[in-house]
Amino acid sequence: MSVLEEYERAPKRLKVSAEDEEELEEGEESDSASAGLMGDDEEDEGQSRARWSSADRKDSSSETHRIAPSPVVHVRGLCESVVEADLVEALEKFGNICYVMMMPFKRQALVEFEEVQSADRCVACGSQEPVYIAGQQAYFNYSTSKRITRPTNADDPNSGNKVLLLSIQNPLYPITTDVLYTVCNPIGNVLRIVIFKRNGIQAMVEFESIQNAQKAKAALNGADIYAGCCTLKIEYARPSRLNVIRNDNDSWDYTKPFLLRRERGKGRQRQAILGEHPSSYSDNGYGSHCPLLPLPGNNRFKRGSHDVPEVVAYPLPQTSSYMSHASSSVAMVSGLHPAKMNCTRIFNLFCLYGNIEKVKFMKSVPGTALVEMGDEYAVDRAITHLNSIKVFSKRLNVCVSKQHAVIPSQVFELEDGSSSYKDFAMTRNNRFTSAGQASKNIIQPPSCVLHFYNVPPCISEDDLQRLCTEHDVPGFIKYKVFDAKPSSKTISGLLEFDSKTHAVEVLTVLNHYQIRIPNGSNPYTLKLCFSTSSHL
Repeated sequence: MSVLEEYERAPKRLKVSAEDEEELEEGEESDSASAGLMGDDEEDEGQSRARWSSADRKDSSSETHRIAPSPVVHVRGLCESVVEADLVEALEKFGNICYVMMMPFKRQALVEFEEVQSADRCVACGSQEPVYIAGQQAYFNYSTSKRITRPTNADDPNSGNKVLLLSIQNPLYPITTDVLYTVCNPIGNVLRIVIFKRNGIQAMVEFESIQNAQKAKAALNGADIYAGCCTLKIEYARPSRLNVIRNDNDSWDYTKPFLLRRERGKGRQRQAILGEHPSSYSDNGYGSHCPLLPLPGNNRFKRGSHDVPEVVAYPLPQTSSYMSHASSSVAMVSGLHPAKMNCTRIFNLFCLYGNIEKVKFMKSVPGTALVEMGDEYAVDRAITHLNSIKVFSKRLNVCVSKQHAVIPSQVFELEDGSSSYKDFAMTRNNRFTSAGQASKNIIQPPSCVLHFYNVPPCISEDDLQRLCTEHDVPGFIKYKVFDAKPSSKTISGLLEFDSKTHAVEVLTVLNHYQIRIPNGSNPYTLKLCFSTSSHL
């Protein structure tokens, strides 16, 4: 059985139990805000971080007694740079730890001790005196679950696997076998890598031994490959060995350096998902990024110089076809609904993955448009997340165009009366116009939950439901609004829909809708994006 077949049989998203997921979801509502793509007029990033305010922390001891003791401890208030090894180092004094579940964007984690007495000591100590993890005070409580759900060998809490499943969250930059090898191999010998592009970016990495995999999981779980993005969430995978049939950007067997690479055909086939590791991304207006592998020189998990070969035994091929990424900043989008899609709605959807410069429908090819984006990496991200999704009962095909720019020629009127060409270069609704703004964007595949923000406080759940009805798009089935500061001028929250397709259609139509309120001088721009939450 190939690794692709094994992966199909495995769950697409490995997660904690439903109770723990709900607990983590409630822990910091504001992370849904950071999971969105924020504009200049968005509320402060920390606006909703009220649940664990100083007042809540004073009551933490009483909250502890409301939850039955459990060997699983819920940890909050972690710093952004914390990794699994930091938690183990700080908490192993309370007792043996058998499993850790990181939640990087929520700055939370679940830690399972072998004995409930160890968890008792951890929670009691945390309520009486500060406990620091990676230099920042953390807060502890019992989890509502008695055990963290594991993807493999459920009967053995201490079991491991030499194959790790890496979920790359917020993949702002390209992720290839070269990147992951550079990240993982300094910790332990990597044998094989397979990257998947379903439901986001995931990869399986096979190490030489279980011990190497354990060290890599401890050192990298929760770490950023690049500063503020490409965050690693690591679990043990189901397969115990990977079957690689070709060496290329998406899979590599380092024990078989001469496996044939896939021949790339010509024409408009879908391009490689993200292309090669960006060597000079700062040239595209996003500023510099940190080096790969944020491991300090004295990191206890990094192999010594005598353990690492002077050169990589099986170097990557240096052919131009392999080393290049998408060569154009223009995407071709076909399968567009002729009556329901226009330039603005394409912008509403594609702006989640990069700046939009121009959009033009092709007169000679009905239902097809060219989208000029800020750079070729934005095109890669759009292809990754939007190719093959359904919008208004039609499946989109997104690929790299042979054109290098969109020229406003042959402008005509679309079925809805709007122009077939529109320039968005100067709009304030582009969300990647500066390094600071780009860093707030969480690159997320379409989901059935939308995050809304920049909404006036006077707008109610019924008002939003009525807005959906007025624009002939599906209504939401669940609604959640985040607590806001008393001084805040806007609110934010989540909307859950029956299906991912419904959420995509609502975002396509209502993103950037102008909400006008009585006696208001300027309208509020409703902003939508896909949430990291899978349900409410």
